[in-house]
Amino acid sequence: MSASGVAAFDKTLQLTNVWLDEIMEHQGPDRQRAWHILSAVLHTVRDRLPADLAAHLSAQLPLLVRGAYYDQYEPSKQPTRSRTLDEFLGQVKDELAFTRPVDAKEAVQTVFHVLSHHLDPGETRKIRDSLPQDVRALWPDPAERH
Repeated sequence: MSASGVAAFDKTLQLTNVWLDEIMEHQGPDRQRAWHILSAVLHTVRDRLPADLAAHLSAQLPLLVRGAYYDQYEPSKQPTRSRTLDEFLGQVKDELAFTRPVDAKEAVQTVFHVLSHHLDPGETRKIRDSLPQDVRALWPDPAERH
């Protein structure tokens, strides 16, 4: 029997919790913090993608995560012009300003690992390859996923 009565809700909650569990393996056992890390990194990636590529990424996310991904999205302002790792990490850090201290680089690497683990390797490669080279270096090659 479905917990909510709607199979899609149950599935997205289950998948989201799997993703959060994987983040917590690297960032500590705080589910709320894991959610903030996931959202901050996804927003930062989203803001650097052209709208069509941002939509391709969103289509692969669990429904609940997709909602967080699009929170406060302004497609007319995207993609941002920032091109450096420091700018990328700075946005992540800004989004995480109201949580316990988080190493932005470790947070990014953790979320990139989760995305590589769960998303289609071909689509992941397109998204990864659209990012600046120094940001891309933090994202494991989708061909090497296990």
